Amino acid sequence: MFVFSLAACEESSEEDWFRDQVIVGIEPGAGIMAATEQAIEEYNLDFRLDATSDPVMVAELAEAIANEEWIVITGWEPHYKFADFDLKFLEDPLGIFGDVENIHTVARADIRDDLPEVATFFENFYLNSEELGDLMGLIEEHRSEMDYVDIARMWMEDNVEVYTAWLPENHDGNGALVRLDYVNWAEGIAMNYLAEAILTDELNYTVVSTEGDPGVVFTAVASGDSDFFIDAWLPVTHESYMEQYGDDLIDLGYNFEGARIGLVVPSYMPIDSIEDLLREE
Repeated sequence: MFVFSLAACEESSEEDWFRDQVIVGIEPGAGIMAATEQAIEEYNLDFRLDATSDPVMVAELAEAIANEEWIVITGWEPHYKFADFDLKFLEDPLGIFGDVENIHTVARADIRDDLPEVATFFENFYLNSEELGDLMGLIEEHRSEMDYVDIARMWMEDNVEVYTAWLPENHDGNGALVRLDYVNWAEGIAMNYLAEAILTDELNYTVVSTEGDPGVVFTAVASGDSDFFIDAWLPVTHESYMEQYGDDLIDLGYNFEGARIGLVVPSYMPIDSIEDLLREE
């Protein structure tokens, strides 16, 4: 990794600052990596993209911030790094990384016929960036030693006032089955197993969670083989699925605002746009 400190910037020329710069990325093949390669080309940046992994990227970010060094990473929100550090997205005038989206809960169209209270619960289900980031951070820290649902229960212990506001009053599900589908995205895993823990412990439902690819998940919910999907990125990422299944799905509203991908830097860096990474000739 190549980073440069604020002190070094005061003593060096602009030519030195931007020579052989690196953007710290994640796994090769990820969509954000392809978008970053495109950004490097279209913005004509004198940077290279290093493929690492999410944990390695966060570790390098933490080290740079501890030393007040400059660093550029591939970033997305929601992510636990936004709960741990003071970060900002660089503006993207060319729109390479796409629009800001919200994350929605979708359900089978007839969900209110037999699970109306659960539908109400998911209409109330909402996490801000810090709350979801904390939950995702707990999962990242404990996933090798605990089940996801038990990690979610740890979060619940410290956020009683948050999740109790989502609960229908004086309701008992009497063990009725609720089927949740999710994709293997960090925020989706976090929200899904939080919902499972709450529905099980607070509302007395029997919950079955099933992982699948987005197409499989949308098909399952639309066909009635599943009840809810909590990680629908709209209006862009999953728009085609919503259009495809039309009347077979209902949108219960967003549970997270401001989902996005892009290039991220510590807030102390005095740059605000990807264009600020250009080296002046």
